[in-house]
Amino acid sequence: MNETTQLPCLHTAFYCRDRSSIPVVRKFTRKSLIEWKYEERAYDVLLCVTELATNALRHGVPPGRGFRVRISLERMEKVIRIELHDSGDGEVRAADGWPDVEDEGGRGLLLVSALADKWGVAERNPGKIVWCEFNLG
Repeated sequence: MNETTQLPCLHTAFYCRDRSSIPVVRKFTRKSLIEWKYEERAYDVLLCVTELATNALRHGVPPGRGFRVRISLERMEKVIRIELHDSGDGEVRAADGWPDVEDEGGRGLLLVSALADKWGVAERNPGKIVWCEFNLG
């Protein structure tokens, strides 16, 4: 057998419940994409991780807690996966339609749904994992 097994590339980091964490999450994600030489849909990935992190801060992370960001590259399946782990009990669902122009929120998961190839929510105790995936090539 001449098969080569490639382990997934994985980066994970923990962030405090603070708005200043959002640009740090973006920088962490960008550095991962550069290290893995993945530029193809970098802007889509960065926008989605920003939206998921913002939602985690606004709706998912209780005061005094933080959230974990997990980014993986599955080379064999050719998929980038972003996960945000929080300890909140809030329900996650995309809005049924675009909010009014004057509304300040309500677009995050709609953008994730439009840009990512897949997205969803998984259980975690306590809390949840909100994830999205991007197919390569």
